[in-house]
Amino acid sequence: MKHRTFFWFILPSLAAMFFFIALPIVSVAVQSLFVEHEQIMTEVENCGPFKCETVLQVDNEATAALREEAPLGRFNGLGTYTNRKHLAFEQVGVAWNETETFGEFMSELINLPFYKALFFTLTYTAVVTPFVIFLGLGVALAVNTLPRAIKGPTIFVSLLPMIVTPLIGALILFWMVDADGIIGATLQKIFNDPNLSLKASTPLTWMMLIVYGIWSSTPFSFIVFYAGLQTVPKETLEAAKIDGASRWQSIRYVVVPYMMPLVVFITLMQLMDNFRVFEPIISFSASAKATSLSWIIFNDLRGGDIQLFGSAGATSILTILGVAILLTPVLIRTWRDFNQKRA
Repeated sequence: MKHRTFFWFILPSLAAMFFFIALPIVSVAVQSLFVEHEQIMTEVENCGPFKCETVLQVDNEATAALREEAPLGRFNGLGTYTNRKHLAFEQVGVAWNETETFGEFMSELINLPFYKALFFTLTYTAVVTPFVIFLGLGVALAVNTLPRAIKGPTIFVSLLPMIVTPLIGALILFWMVDADGIIGATLQKIFNDPNLSLKASTPLTWMMLIVYGIWSSTPFSFIVFYAGLQTVPKETLEAAKIDGASRWQSIRYVVVPYMMPLVVFITLMQLMDNFRVFEPIISFSASAKATSLSWIIFNDLRGGDIQLFGSAGATSILTILGVAILLTPVLIRTWRDFNQKRA
């Protein structure tokens, strides 16, 4: 394709990426350098029946005028990134100097808001992503061997978690594990403990969130792998069978290598999706026991007149950097495989 033709061909995509991806990221990065204006206080004299006293009162007109004059807020530079709510350099340094063991240091670190959310986000991503890949491939292999008569209904049932809205799906599981729900009530009877609650324990809450993540994401992995299985060369599978390969050996040495591009694709998608986990935390009302980076952004923005745009912007940029770091090894491997194929 000629360079001029290629330029006009790719221009719409480049324009969309510039206006809907690049510009918002730049806008968020700029906003993260500012903090909200402090309210302007004025002294007002209040007189009662016996005496007059001077009190401080918010000057709403002056505060509104200041916000209108500088809508971005007060310039703070990288101060938002280093404060206690984010990277907390000062608090991390104090914890490092005052703790004697690495375990004590990590305990102090996890008590900081950003690191607490980062720890859950990384745990959720590290557990859910491989489970989704392995379960999706396993379900796809199983469905692919079913008779044609029941294959269609099985595929439909397998895709139900992906059809349900994430927020609704999380709420359904939340009600099921409640003390009056089918799962919660069953566990109470099994362990003969009427006070047993999956919501009362931090580890159990994390487990519920992870189970929901696997349940809701596996259908996507399954349908991609199932579509890929339809393109596996039958001649290669038949040749492996003639050579005496078992079903497991055919899957390991023929199917899995052929599906590796799809594994990379699903890994990239899952890493990005899982790192921004948000809906289950809201649905499970689990913010007291588990928070994520996306939840911190939501918490900063849900206020009325005290929306912390600078704080939310800083967390957003740190989240983008985290996703980039997670994707780097996968992208490097993809680039190497591409160069090897070209060679």
